[in-house]
Amino acid sequence: MDTVICPIDVRCGDQVSALLRPPSSQQVQDYFDELMSTRQCHGLKVGHNGLHGKGVYAGMDFEEGEIVLRDQMLVGVQHLSNKIDCLVCGFCFQFIGSIELQIGRKLYLQSLGVSSTSDECTKGMMAHNSKACYGASLSSNADADPYKANGGDFGACSSSSSSDTVGLPKELLESLMNGRLTLPHSDKFPLPEAISCPGGCGEVYYCSMLCSEADWASSHSLLCSGKRSESLSKDALLRFTQHANETNDIFLLAAKAIAFTILRYKKLKAACPKETHNGSVAWSLLLEAWKPIHMGYKKTWWDCISLPDDVSDETAFRMEVKELAFTSLQLLKEAIYDKEYEPCILLSTDQVFHFIDLVVASPVEDYFLYIDDLPNTEKIQAERITQPLLDALGDEYSACCQGTGFYPIQSCMNHSCCPNSRAFKRDEDRDGQATILAARAISKGEEITISYIEEELPLAERWASLADYGFTCRCSRCLEEGEEEEGGETP
Repeated sequence: MDTVICPIDVRCGDQVSALLRPPSSQQVQDYFDELMSTRQCHGLKVGHNGLHGKGVYAGMDFEEGEIVLRDQMLVGVQHLSNKIDCLVCGFCFQFIGSIELQIGRKLYLQSLGVSSTSDECTKGMMAHNSKACYGASLSSNADADPYKANGGDFGACSSSSSSDTVGLPKELLESLMNGRLTLPHSDKFPLPEAISCPGGCGEVYYCSMLCSEADWASSHSLLCSGKRSESLSKDALLRFTQHANETNDIFLLAAKAIAFTILRYKKLKAACPKETHNGSVAWSLLLEAWKPIHMGYKKTWWDCISLPDDVSDETAFRMEVKELAFTSLQLLKEAIYDKEYEPCILLSTDQVFHFIDLVVASPVEDYFLYIDDLPNTEKIQAERITQPLLDALGDEYSACCQGTGFYPIQSCMNHSCCPNSRAFKRDEDRDGQATILAARAISKGEEITISYIEEELPLAERWASLADYGFTCRCSRCLEEGEEEEGGETP
């Protein structure tokens, strides 16, 4: 098989090598000291770990259950299939709109034949990505409320003649989405109003103008397909997005990392006097702009992605993955390319950082649990309205927001199969920030460790799960269980 050669890699080989050169221990220390200070994480310190590179250490004592860290992601994306289930802010990833909009929108998309498990998910989301799915009025007849017309019983709204797969008429779902219909007790679960993308793409919504402006400045101004987009070609951008949706949404996250670096570079350059704009200054600015992403760099994506069980030819598989990355790079290059910062386009598209699952619990689940816990009389009355909706949603009623993000501080935390901390979402944690709690008492100076995998697995399965991370765990628990296995004892 022919080797895939990227023209940018050929032209900018020396620059790419320089940008990928591992930072010194002092550079790492200085960067994270500044980041910790900016984010006011005064109880933590990132330092060099002789075994694993970076590590996070306690700068104070922590009690069991105490918050160790709230870490805001640098870049993140919601999985495409999950966008059917959940409408969330495109920057902080908290749920937006209303309980009614969340339920109505999901059932409406399902009624159109779009589902999170469907092979047509990508095409369906792109075809039906309209105001209809985000709360705009869909009916000119504002008085046509199917709930009121049927005596306050959603069950009576169902019709055997309806073609909707959810078994509920479209008019009812429209009433939920456009605010003409209010569910009982939904006021106990208020959500921020959904704010449209300032670029007019109709694909991203936000919980506030603050998040809208932050995302625009951080990456979306280059990746928006709307009228105000700063991309060079909206058509190329749409082709890139479609390719990522059809192959691997890791490319969408890489594109955000690229856009973040480019926009940061532009901001740094704008702050410099024009008379200093020469090659050496531009290069130093690019290095500075790339630094937040560089600090999380691990290795090339195609070298570390885990090998599927049904693949026997590893070389061919990794070459195929590399070709996908190259195709993605070419499409993105057409959309946002500028020779001035072309090395960072190559860097972020094919490099791997310590990505972490992004999870935000659904208020819809909380809503239905609340209804189920009502006193019997109130519950019976409320369920005349809510039960048909719950039945239509099925087992997926509690779907949470799911995606992938790069968390600069949590990504420095090393793994242990007997960790002293854990990632945990409390009831009040309703956005995409990572929350780390102390699993036991932690002393000042002790390294903060978390588990990357399911801790209850036996030794062999834990090590197999950790293969994706490129290391074999040597924590005290693994060493002890390994000795027991070697001694013929049952772990």
